[in-house]
Amino acid sequence: MELEALRSIYEGDESFRELSPVSFQYRIGENGDPKAFLIEISWTETYPQTPPIISMNAFFNNTISSDVKQSILAKLQEAVEVHLGTAMTYTLFEYAKDNKEQFMENHHPVHSATSISNIISAETPNTAPSSKKKDKKEQLSKAQKRKLADKTDHKGELPRGWNWVDVVKLSKTGSKDDE
Repeated sequence: MELEALRSIYEGDESFRELSPVSFQYRIGENGDPKAFLIEISWTETYPQTPPIISMNAFFNNTISSDVKQSILAKLQEAVEVHLGTAMTYTLFEYAKDNKEQFMENHHPVHSATSISNIISAETPNTAPSSKKKDKKEQLSKAQKRKLADKTDHKGELPRGWNWVDVVKLSKTGSKDDE
């Protein structure tokens, strides 16, 4: 019942997203707004008698400090306690929209760009040798690729004994030379 209501209420709303029939996301604030945040609500099997799972772990929230996230979650949990036993997903989303400024009053964007750039620079030396290997594979001509494919089996492995010397041929040719 609540699922159908949510679908009809938020139909065409770009901020609302149904991840699954029991999990929903709502973006509070506009796309370019630095104080915008994303709330994810997942219903448990016994919802609405038990509280839903509320999360702010989405990548969209990576600039929000953990203290502000915990503060928002605590205020949403208070609202959950008030509405326990009733359908509350819409109510929680609207409560967050109405109190966005209050929720984000202590928000100072956390810039994680330095940590990301450190991770990228730390990984760059490791990825350089693998890119050289890729270049070698890309330089093969069609004829070379066909020849390589003909030598290998369906798994890309060379057949057993591919480098063995054909003893029978050598013994036959060797005996003719001896005569």
